[in-house]
Amino acid sequence: MKLLSVAIPCYNSAAYMRKCIESLLPGGEDVEILVVNDGSVDETPKIAKEYEEKYPNMVRLIDQENGGHGAAVNTGIREAKGLYFKVVDSDDWVREDAYLEILDTLRRFAGSREVLDMLISNFVYEKEGEKRNKVMRYRHALPKNELFTWKDVRHFMKGQYILMHSVIFRTKLLKECGLELPKKTFYVDNIYVFEPLLQVENMYYLDVNFYRYYIGREDQSVNESVMISRIDQQIRVNKMMFDFYHEHLSEIHGEKHRRQYMYNYLEIITVVSTIMLAISGTPEDLEKRKELWRYFKEKNYRLFHRLRYGLMCGYTNLPGRGGRRISIDGYKLCRRFFKFN
Repeated sequence: MKLLSVAIPCYNSAAYMRKCIESLLPGGEDVEILVVNDGSVDETPKIAKEYEEKYPNMVRLIDQENGGHGAAVNTGIREAKGLYFKVVDSDDWVREDAYLEILDTLRRFAGSREVLDMLISNFVYEKEGEKRNKVMRYRHALPKNELFTWKDVRHFMKGQYILMHSVIFRTKLLKECGLELPKKTFYVDNIYVFEPLLQVENMYYLDVNFYRYYIGREDQSVNESVMISRIDQQIRVNKMMFDFYHEHLSEIHGEKHRRQYMYNYLEIITVVSTIMLAISGTPEDLEKRKELWRYFKEKNYRLFHRLRYGLMCGYTNLPGRGGRRISIDGYKLCRRFFKFN
């Protein structure tokens, strides 16, 4: 069995995927690199095949019809043979010294009776044109270099959460929790780091800057104009997360820290949805914002009320044109500070 499976979802990634794959090769044969070609029409499968032939014990090309990022991640999980599982997007890469330290940590748990469900590390926003890159760390919220549970999780700052870039899951946990990301939908990475938390018990935080998250292409899903053009997909993901939290609330009712973390994550995704709809400002999108809140209200009034009138969502839903302007200005201030898109 491999120690770590790394899935690289690829769609027309020929221009940048080599850097991603090359950054993962230092892991050696303890790592399997699953290049999931999601129906590309460029040189992506040819490049992946080249690496598969050169590193037959490490790299495997998996071809599939185009189904979107979520479908590629689903395939990676299904095909993974490693004890642990990581997603690295094809335009991102990892830092070698941190990578080797992470593998050493995983080896230690692989040979131990202690079960590690989720390993967390830092990621770096590699933003085009920035002289200094923002590092997303968790040292204020999580114990370092020790196995811990939800009871040990401290307070996260607003706007800072454990993202796909931060996590390595135990593969069996992902397979057994029934995670199935929707096809042809962007922003499913939020579901990926939300639904499995219901099964996660033991965690470990390694304070190393492992994942390098590239931001700069105009067609990236986190680009503001692109997010607005795909707002229906953002809303779909938001509703799925609300439904999941609503349906499983009784299972985590007595678990204060897990429940609060999952609520806070749902809250920030709802803020993003409502702000993007406000920035768009078209009558159609403003109606979609009203419909989103109606959906929540009908599903779970108490949860709706807590979200709608809480500090974050309350601030991003101030009434009238002037209220929307204040909300948008506050969002843009946060964006400049956190550098998230």
